[in-house]
Amino acid sequence: MNIPSDLKYTKDHEWVKVEGDIATVGITDFAQSELGDIVYVEVETLDETLDREEVFGTVEAVKTVSDLFLPLSGEIVEFNTSLEEEPEKVNTDPYNEGWMIKIRIGNPGEVEELLSSEAYKELIGG
Repeated sequence: MNIPSDLKYTKDHEWVKVEGDIATVGITDFAQSELGDIVYVEVETLDETLDREEVFGTVEAVKTVSDLFLPLSGEIVEFNTSLEEEPEKVNTDPYNEGWMIKIRIGNPGEVEELLSSEAYKELIGG
């Protein structure tokens, strides 16, 4: 299971990479493996400001649809449009090509409440 140590994580299996006031968000390797083959990623919240843990989109796999929860409050400033044509990038490269959104962080203090890679490993029993 790939759990990069330079990222932060949520109990809902999203990863977060913070660069200044922008956070890049996707789902973890564990989450994509549990979901199976991803066939569609939908984000209709671009340019909206949402609170932490609000639903920002959905990911559809062959057998299920799962909500995606915002890990940090803020404005969704970018969606990875390549996922519209190639949603399988979430399966093959969840931490790079398979990123989903970028957020302008509204409350930097929330970053400290995210899980470290070690805490996330414990959460998933790794």
